[in-house]
Amino acid sequence: MADENLLLLLLALPFLGSILAGAFRSNARNAEAWLAGAVALCGLAITIYLYPAVDDGGVVRRQIEWIPSLGLGFTLRMDGFAWMFAMLITGIGFLVVLYARYYMSPADPVPRFFSFLLAFMGAMLGMVISGDLILLAVFWELTSIFSFLLIGYWYHNAAARDGARMALTITGVGGLCLLVGLMIIGHIAGSYDLDVVLAAGDKIRAHDLYLPALILICMGALTKSAQFPFHFWLPNAMAAPTPVSAYLHSATMVKAGVFLLARFFPVLAGTYEWFIILAFAGMITLTLGAYFAIFQQDLKGLLAYSTISHLGLITTLLSLGSPLAAVAAIFHMMNHATFKASLFMAAGIIDHETGTRDMRRLSGLFAFMPITATLAMVASAAMAGVPLLNGFLSKEMFFAEAIETHADSFLDRALPYVATVAGAFSVVYSLRFIHTVFFGPKPVDLPHEPHEPPHWMRFPIEFLVLACLVVGVIPGLTVGPYLHTAVVAVLGDATPQYSLAVWHGLNVPLIMSVIALIGGTVLYMLLKRYLSRCEEGPPIFRRLKGQRIFERILVTLSWRWARFVEGNLGTRRLQPQLRLLVVVAFLAALWPLFSAGFNPGLPSFDGLDPVFGMMWAVGIVCALAAAYQAKYHRLAALILVGGAGIVTCLTFVWLSAPDLALTQLLVEIVTTVLILLGLRWLPKRVEEIDAVGVTITARLRRHRDFAIATLCGAGIAMIAYAVMTRPVVDTIGDYFLEHAYSGGGGTNVVNVILVDFRSFDTMGEIAVLGVVALTVFALLRRFRPAADSIETPEQQRIQNAYDDAQPDRETGDTAREYIMVPSIIMNWMFPVIIVLAAYLFLRGHDLPGGGFAAGITMAIGFLLQYLAGGTRWVEERLRILPVRWIGFGLLMAAATGMGSWFLGYPFLTTYFQYLEVPLIGKVPAATALLFDLGVFSLVVGAVVLVLIALAHQSIRSYRVREAAKATEEA
Repeated sequence: MADENLLLLLLALPFLGSILAGAFRSNARNAEAWLAGAVALCGLAITIYLYPAVDDGGVVRRQIEWIPSLGLGFTLRMDGFAWMFAMLITGIGFLVVLYARYYMSPADPVPRFFSFLLAFMGAMLGMVISGDLILLAVFWELTSIFSFLLIGYWYHNAAARDGARMALTITGVGGLCLLVGLMIIGHIAGSYDLDVVLAAGDKIRAHDLYLPALILICMGALTKSAQFPFHFWLPNAMAAPTPVSAYLHSATMVKAGVFLLARFFPVLAGTYEWFIILAFAGMITLTLGAYFAIFQQDLKGLLAYSTISHLGLITTLLSLGSPLAAVAAIFHMMNHATFKASLFMAAGIIDHETGTRDMRRLSGLFAFMPITATLAMVASAAMAGVPLLNGFLSKEMFFAEAIETHADSFLDRALPYVATVAGAFSVVYSLRFIHTVFFGPKPVDLPHEPHEPPHWMRFPIEFLVLACLVVGVIPGLTVGPYLHTAVVAVLGDATPQYSLAVWHGLNVPLIMSVIALIGGTVLYMLLKRYLSRCEEGPPIFRRLKGQRIFERILVTLSWRWARFVEGNLGTRRLQPQLRLLVVVAFLAALWPLFSAGFNPGLPSFDGLDPVFGMMWAVGIVCALAAAYQAKYHRLAALILVGGAGIVTCLTFVWLSAPDLALTQLLVEIVTTVLILLGLRWLPKRVEEIDAVGVTITARLRRHRDFAIATLCGAGIAMIAYAVMTRPVVDTIGDYFLEHAYSGGGGTNVVNVILVDFRSFDTMGEIAVLGVVALTVFALLRRFRPAADSIETPEQQRIQNAYDDAQPDRETGDTAREYIMVPSIIMNWMFPVIIVLAAYLFLRGHDLPGGGFAAGITMAIGFLLQYLAGGTRWVEERLRILPVRWIGFGLLMAAATGMGSWFLGYPFLTTYFQYLEVPLIGKVPAATALLFDLGVFSLVVGAVVLVLIALAHQSIRSYRVREAAKATEEA
């Protein structure tokens, strides 16, 4: 397989694995772990295989056209730097999957966990191998979404929900800033292609929009990598399961920000603005993160703040703008991933085997788990920068760059002192982790008796700690070539000469390291007793918490500003909201039309068929009567609206649009029945009346609404009349009529437009339909009807009394008793409707029908079953699962579109031909049929989901009635 196609496979594998893992049973613990491990291992193998192609400045590209006219494409690009991150993402991802297999409890919904984890892995891979700026922004946001799901995995825990919400809010806002910044960069460079942008560094730095673009991109990077002042979300993400923390904090989520800064280093670095912004944020984060880590009592909290500090170190290095600093930053990204992943897994083992992460309760664990303790101590030493470990090498490079002069600024002059102090702090929290947890007296009153974990749970830590040792002792032979590959991909011809030797002689960086090691040890000895009994958090900043500030901001936005806007512009009533929406839309349409001198012309009725005119008169009367009756009789208004809909249907037939007529008729049936089912739950209308009648205020309001409705309706009619009566030489419709068969393989032009020419629009529309159905279902589950709507409807009470039929005491369903004959007929119609739906679906590409019409027809079949038999009677016999129908529809539509990529065509490009079927002959076959199947499935699921929500409302109301009766009797 070509290297270019392997890139596409590398990206697709985690998402496909995520879909499969999500479909597993909740108790299939081993199966989804094997699946996730196989996906990560395959990704790792593909990445290793691609190394020769990216070595020494090579680039592998896979480009698929998306919107060529705008310069946008689905471009995947792997160079040495992206290869390094792909290795971290897949390699550490595999180790995390292996670790999670033993860490996660069988009581957890493990398929959901591995599904989210694989989807997150795919989003991270997509981000690092994106070759287009807009595609990078898309995957950037996907990492925020999937990290939100992972952090909030234990959603029953309030801390997990709060941490996930905070992470999504902060990184989401940063993502929006990043998108705008990338659009500015693309505008300056004249292309969104990453290769073009990376070659346009001088042009971008000299442009007037450089500073706004720099600020926006730095906002995205600093929020993602938890840099000051956005650092506080990361410790709150510790409510996630430890495998998630190990993955997010080592190789993926928080590394995305520094990856972005390094990726755009050739484009944005080297200016005073770059230095000031990043050096200020990085140096403060480096120092504060280390200081906060010292005073944490939670093991994961200590590691979270140490992660923030090390990310600040990387940001500070990148801010310096020198090639050697960039080399040190890239090297420390690799080193930090290894020792931090192992430390988080060790903390998870301690928590898993003892039942607590509170360091005030932990001590002397070396006697119970000596192997885990030894591994954790080596990883902690690497984090502290102890010689002969990998962390020492990159920290030495940091110290070497800190003493150089990079800018005439106080920040640059203060950097050596800040670096030394932060290094001493890292020694303090590393020593505290080792000494407090593993030495001292034996622990008492632990929830569990501590012991070593299973070997394969500990294996990932053993592998990573071995990497820390090997790289620290022989860096040139182990990591040297791969580091060089990554550095050349970032710096190109500006790659400097550097050495990874362990010993560089007695120099200033070594002296700084010794001072940090000795100073940190002395500081820990002085603070040891205080730290063993202090409260959570540092003594100076204990009251100043970023989480509290964040929550105060949200409260201000949601309760003060939002309430002010709601109080002045909003209302809980639907009518004023619709009034505002309609007026704004009317004014927005009126301004451009009349400013351009729009003249619709006088209406002419020449050639109007009297029958057609009478039909439209009936429709107009129905619409006006429906608007009038809506105030007094909702059922009558619904019937009249249906009359107007039927006239619209007949209009389509009259104007030779049978496909639209069929769809309109089916939609009219479904919406009328669903609205009819929902009418029962609306509260009774209360008129505002006084002794004389309707108040003057109510009359004025109605006259105002009538005037607005008349103006807007007349405006729409005027525009429609103008469009249909203007002489046009050539229209877009002519193109579709001419190319429907040759370009789409179908003679039903409407359906070809929907599933071929404008299939991307259709995909967006069915996605919106699915979201709307899920939203309606969620709202109806929370909906509690008014007290006057709970009682059984009067018609049903009369019929029940007449038939002397008692409702089912479990469900309250009485449908089969009081409509016995119609219910039997509706049951018989179900297989007939299924056949009709299949007929409409299969003929849709050439004759009136298609996925949407067939989906509505199929939904009508389910609807009739609910009406005939009642909710529980149907659900005891049919397992519908509408959410899965919706999910399958979206996946089928997306898979059909992505299938064209593997053949080198743009998304949703259709392929069609005629197949020779025995005994039948030639049969047209098009890939659009699969897309139409996705439309069919989603429409069925969406309609049935709303139907089920309404049907279950009756069951809940029956239970409320029975409970009220039981209370009265008691």
